[in-house]
Amino acid sequence: MQLDIDQSIVARREAIVAALKAIVPGEGVIDAEVGRRPYESDAFTAYANLPLVVVLPSTVGELQAVLKYCHAQGVKVVPRGAGTSLSGGALPLQDAVLVSMMKFNRIKKIDFENRVAVVEPGVTNAAISRAVDAAGFYYAPDPSSQIACSIGGNVAENSGGVHCLKYGLTTNNVLGVEMVLMDGEIVRLGGAFLDSEGFDLLGLVVGSEGMLGVVTEVTVRLLRKPECARALLVAFDSSEAAGACVADVIAAGIIPGGMEMMDNPAIQAAEDFVEAGYPREAEAMLIVELDGPPVEVDHLVGLVEAIAVKRGATQCRVSTSEAERLAFWAGRKAAFPAVGRISPDYLCMDGTIPRKELPKVLAGITELSRRHGLRVANVFHAGDGNLHPLILYDANKPGELRAAEDFGADILRLCVEVGGVLTGEHGVGVEKRDLMPEMFDDIDLDQQIRVKCAFDEKLLLNPGKVFPTLHRCAEMGFMHVKGGALPFPDLPRF
Repeated sequence: MQLDIDQSIVARREAIVAALKAIVPGEGVIDAEVGRRPYESDAFTAYANLPLVVVLPSTVGELQAVLKYCHAQGVKVVPRGAGTSLSGGALPLQDAVLVSMMKFNRIKKIDFENRVAVVEPGVTNAAISRAVDAAGFYYAPDPSSQIACSIGGNVAENSGGVHCLKYGLTTNNVLGVEMVLMDGEIVRLGGAFLDSEGFDLLGLVVGSEGMLGVVTEVTVRLLRKPECARALLVAFDSSEAAGACVADVIAAGIIPGGMEMMDNPAIQAAEDFVEAGYPREAEAMLIVELDGPPVEVDHLVGLVEAIAVKRGATQCRVSTSEAERLAFWAGRKAAFPAVGRISPDYLCMDGTIPRKELPKVLAGITELSRRHGLRVANVFHAGDGNLHPLILYDANKPGELRAAEDFGADILRLCVEVGGVLTGEHGVGVEKRDLMPEMFDDIDLDQQIRVKCAFDEKLLLNPGKVFPTLHRCAEMGFMHVKGGALPFPDLPRF
């Protein structure tokens, strides 16, 4: 059974727009088609949907009133940050209000004594580190999109970044949130302290993909900048050798600040784009960063070099200055846009595997590339096994998008097969929604939707994401439509 767009909501559009304009004055409600058009897609650009209306609240009170109204009227709501989601997490619905949180863009408090900052969800990831840099602090999670992505979106997707191997994902660096539930209730979880009593509801909210509440404030952990940091650029003649080196480094008890891998197509694209000095002849390359006291860093650099040589490294360069270290990272940070130079379109996948399975999975991706007839560029967080294969295709060629999606689904199935998971930091969203049964059975999905219902009993908040089927628990008073698709019918594609 496929659930169609709620035409009754669409028919009431004028009344809904008028009510929202009474709540959010001025230019806070965008109802003209030309104004809604920029919100029709997030960074998962294969799909697009024009939202019913766009609302930009600027205060918690306005957001409360918007959600209360939508809850009472049975109107769906899709929350959105900067729109950098790569899984369709902020993809709107034609019968849903899209709520943009980008007017919540203030850093409210910086507390160096307790090493925390309190920020609104529209603050960009990189802005936090810039704000505390002069005092010798920084915010650790650093997604490649950090100059654009919002901290609220990072919380929704549990974002990581190149330094998450040693310093953790968003969930390890967020101490508290304030959020508004679908019925308008304000909830505070955690705060400027190490831990709280009771259930770990904060851990539940971080990574919940905007389905439990709309975050209005985030308390993040600040870290002291390392005393010293050096990076190694290590080249190999095969991806399998590079993957084996990654496993050997971790097995030796070394935890780098970051350990990234790029294959030859990614190396070529990044070097053309940034000119970072990457070895063009290498089939695969690792960037390994060690940080800490200078004596420790020097010792670890030597250990990593020895491991790399043992694994057949063809080249090993160690940064000799801060400028050179940053240059090593510049190409990696720009890898995703750089790949846009060699392909009109690409899908950026996101699966996580045990590190020891890297050689097997990389070989499997190569075989899948041949089978599906599409090129792939591999750029990923090798240290924690978080893969980001970029599947290259041309949406103007009939059938290539479908082939790219099938290729991506096979990669994720392979990840699960070797003991991994469907996502590491991009979330499930729409992209991986129908692959959830590869990991979870009906009982698992039933329990997950029970949690969703505890926060949002009408299932109005960010519907159509994550869950492949609508499991509503009859004993909790909800309709049970098992085996039916969630309300995301016939998604239009570019």
